[in-house]
Amino acid sequence: MVGMKALLLDLDGTLAETEEFHREAFNRTFARWGLPLFWDQEAYARLLTTPGGKERMARALAECPACPSLTPEEVARLHREKGEVFAELLRTQGVALRPGVRRLLEEARAAGIPLALCTTASPESAQLFLEVTGLSPFFSLVLAGEVVPRKKPDPGIYLLARARLGLGPGEGVVVEDSQSGLLAALGAGLPVVATPSLYTRGQDFRRATALLPHLGEPSAPAPVLQGPWAGERVVVDLAYLEEVRAWWST
Repeated sequence: MVGMKALLLDLDGTLAETEEFHREAFNRTFARWGLPLFWDQEAYARLLTTPGGKERMARALAECPACPSLTPEEVARLHREKGEVFAELLRTQGVALRPGVRRLLEEARAAGIPLALCTTASPESAQLFLEVTGLSPFFSLVLAGEVVPRKKPDPGIYLLARARLGLGPGEGVVVEDSQSGLLAALGAGLPVVATPSLYTRGQDFRRATALLPHLGEPSAPAPVLQGPWAGERVVVDLAYLEEVRAWWST
């Protein structure tokens, strides 16, 4: 009955609101290095338009007149240390999944639909997140970090996922929380369910096939802001994802 051949998901902001951990980890690392940088929520939201932690750091350093000039190797070391701080925060504090995430993953796994994680987060951060949340057994494919030469909004990571999973255009559905992720998935010929997160709510999602604040639970369905059943409240399940695919193909 269900024709979808795979479900592909971003990590940070999509599966869980992890960006505050990342922001704190960046700030702690800047302090350790004696760098005159501190990212409040407004600054971090602006910088998130640059996908990738190293790229984000390089941008911030270039925009900071009082900051020293760091070599690419130093930026990479800074980023590795930030990853260690992030891992410590994740292990000690844990993180809650966003509404509907575990329910949808369980439904997809029960139906035998492959699940792919496609993220710009480092492989180490992605694997740790999956371990801490207990999601490791769900994903048959994890693509993370620099697995492709260019990060989102370049479609490379989703094109690679399509190739690994043997998907044709529109045979999978992507769940993303950012405009860059949306554009990457669309560029790879895949429909997108967008669920904006704390830091991406002001971004442009007009090209999303469906737009909802979250995936919904039976006790708290999500309002559909655009796409199939717009104006209604739904629980995003496999049947709804099939409607998303049909909507995208028309």
